[in-house]
Amino acid sequence: MNMTTLDLAIILSYLVGIVLLGVWISSRAKKSTQGYFLGGNSLKWQYLGLSNASGMFDISGTMWMVYLLFIYGAKSIFIPWLWPAFNQIFLMVFLSIWLRRSGVMTGAEWIRFRFGDNRGAKLSHLIVVGFALLSVLGFLAYSFIGIGKFAVAFLPWELSADPQTNEVYYGLILTAFTTIYVVKGGMTSVVFTEVLQFILMTIVCIAIGIIAMNQVSAEMLAKVTPDGWAEIGFAWQLDIDWSGILDSANQKIIEDGWSLFSVFIMLVLFKGILQSLAGPAPNFDMQRVLSAKTPTDAAKMSWLVNVVLLFPRYMMIAGLTVLALVFYMDELNGMGDAVDFEKILPFALANYVPAGLLGLMIAGLLATFMSTFAATTNAAPAYVVNDIYRRYINPEATESVSLKLSYIVSILFVVLGTAIGLFVPSLNDIVLWLVSALYGGYTASNVLKWYWWRFNGMGYFAGMAVGIMAAIPMMFTSVSPLYAFPFMFAFCLLACVVVSLKTKPDDMEVLKAFYLKTRPWGFWKPVLEEIHKDNSAVLPNQDFKRDALNVVLGIIWHTSLTAAPIFMVIKHWVPFTIALTVVAITSLILKFNWWDKLVDYPEHAQLANTKV
Repeated sequence: MNMTTLDLAIILSYLVGIVLLGVWISSRAKKSTQGYFLGGNSLKWQYLGLSNASGMFDISGTMWMVYLLFIYGAKSIFIPWLWPAFNQIFLMVFLSIWLRRSGVMTGAEWIRFRFGDNRGAKLSHLIVVGFALLSVLGFLAYSFIGIGKFAVAFLPWELSADPQTNEVYYGLILTAFTTIYVVKGGMTSVVFTEVLQFILMTIVCIAIGIIAMNQVSAEMLAKVTPDGWAEIGFAWQLDIDWSGILDSANQKIIEDGWSLFSVFIMLVLFKGILQSLAGPAPNFDMQRVLSAKTPTDAAKMSWLVNVVLLFPRYMMIAGLTVLALVFYMDELNGMGDAVDFEKILPFALANYVPAGLLGLMIAGLLATFMSTFAATTNAAPAYVVNDIYRRYINPEATESVSLKLSYIVSILFVVLGTAIGLFVPSLNDIVLWLVSALYGGYTASNVLKWYWWRFNGMGYFAGMAVGIMAAIPMMFTSVSPLYAFPFMFAFCLLACVVVSLKTKPDDMEVLKAFYLKTRPWGFWKPVLEEIHKDNSAVLPNQDFKRDALNVVLGIIWHTSLTAAPIFMVIKHWVPFTIALTVVAITSLILKFNWWDKLVDYPEHAQLANTKV
């Protein structure tokens, strides 16, 4: 493809401008490590919500979801439950509030808040740091793979005669560019540049959706898709047959292993609910929650992520998919078994978006890479500096030394994540490993930590250790991480319970302080009884039924927000209207049953020690 001078000028201007902006904003982040990692807890929830949405709006994930919609049609809205996509609902309803009440800086520091400072807590603290850093490396590798595939389809310079080597070179260049403003500015720089990036991305998404609607009719789309492609409902079998249209798509469905679609959905729903109950993993999502001014601001931020992210993003996903289905099918058939479905997104853009607008769109999609990469990179130094260096190596470290070390750690993790990305064959492989294997090992320990008082630091460490040891080898085997998840969860759960019951309970004073400040629902009766010896006015959290109802309504709301833009772009107006109606009804109920009932701190909490 030959890009115009205007397109290249727009792209280069964007890249230079966003880096300069990030460096300029970074002066605000030099005051302290809290300013660097959390923006000094002074950022508005609206900015954090847009920033978090921008960080989730990654180019690699978008390429993956275009491939999903292309192959699986409207039913693909359920497949991102693998992450799980609806975890933001659990966060907005109750978990963001519980987490932000802690007032800590990182997920590893939260472990000390929950388990104290005994041997089990120290081991748990270290293993959370290890998990967090492993997940950072995984997501950096994931981002690197996506940007290389994307850039080589557009940027005109042949840096190598070998296409795969060309992907690597472009990935390295864009990774280095992004690293500059992330390392320099920390959280404040990341948030404010991501807000601008999100505005640009939203414009891009709407434009792509409109282009697709103008160029493709419902009749044109029906001719190139199998029966059932546009239907959201499913039976035991997937029942999508690409024979005679794109035979390689049938082979891809077999390779994915999702032909028994009802079994697949039951597994991802089971896994998704458990992982959502565990709370956010110690990555950029958790950092945004901890960066909020107040607990209710953290909940509102998680709500805003869904509102601003889903509709425009799926307009773009649907638009690119529709353009590829109608205009790119002959080329895909010509590739035979060598089709790389993850390249549908860049090919659709490269061939069916007019000059000038293409430059703006590529700049916006580069922003999706930069925002996700930035958010992920910013999480690494928070753990290394705050949870290892300042805790175990140099507790008296000055702010200046800590910030300089943060720069070094960020650069080191970018290099390591990029190196791992060189050896991962596809986005789908690393997505499945991250969300099913690595996070599968995380689930049991992190569910129990919220809801069971007798779960102690040694039990947490045992469950996490079993999970990580099981997850790492799965990267090098052909075993499906999704289908292995129930067994992994069962082994981790067994380790958690057995070790907790075989070792001493955590210090009751630590448990009392945690419960008073966080006030989760669950099995906390013995702790509450101890609290009542000093203060009989303290009440248990009685919001479980309300929270459960709001979660169910929220998942329906979230799914409808996902489906509506797809049906709009493919011009199926009846299901589009139904989806919007469901969004309106569930939004109204959530307004009265969730939003209006948000509180920062529970009644009878020790407020003098909790408002941070």
